Amino acid sequence: MDIVRANENDLKQVAVLFDQYRQFYKQLSNVEGAYHFLAERYGKQESILFVAKEDEQYLGFVQLYPTFSSVSMKDAFILNDLFVIEDSRQMGIGKQLMEKAFSFANDKGARFISLETATSNTKAQQLYEKMGMTIDSSTQHYIYYWD
Repeated sequence: MDIVRANENDLKQVAVLFDQYRQFYKQLSNVEGAYHFLAERYGKQESILFVAKEDEQYLGFVQLYPTFSSVSMKDAFILNDLFVIEDSRQMGIGKQLMEKAFSFANDKGARFISLETATSNTKAQQLYEKMGMTIDSSTQHYIYYWD
C-alpha cells in the first residue's frame, strides 16, 4: 500500500470516498458534487489531499486545509477530513494517512495541525490521542451557521 499526494487524475476516485465520508455524517449521496468540490479545492490550491492506494484501489484519504497562526506567525493546517473505507479499517491506514499529514505539515514549518470531530466518534478520538494529539482545553470553539 502507498500513501501519495493526490493529483488531478485521482480526484474522480477520491470523490467516491469523499461521498462515503459525507454519508457517514448523514449527508445525502452526491458523487458529482463531491467531485466538483474537490476539483475546485485542488484547482485553487486550497487543500492538500493524500490517498491510500493498493493495486489501484483507493482505500482512504486525508485532507488538509492550509491556514495560519497569527500568534506564532507560522503556517498551520486544519485536518478537516480523514476517511478509510469500511473493509480496510483496523489495518493502520488511518494512522499512516495521519503520519503523512503530520510529516507534510512539519516539512512546511507549520506550527500545528488542528482538527475537530464528533464527540460520538470515539474510534477516531482514540487514534488522534494515540498519534499524540491532545484536546486544547485553553480555548473554546464557537461557530455560526447560516443554514
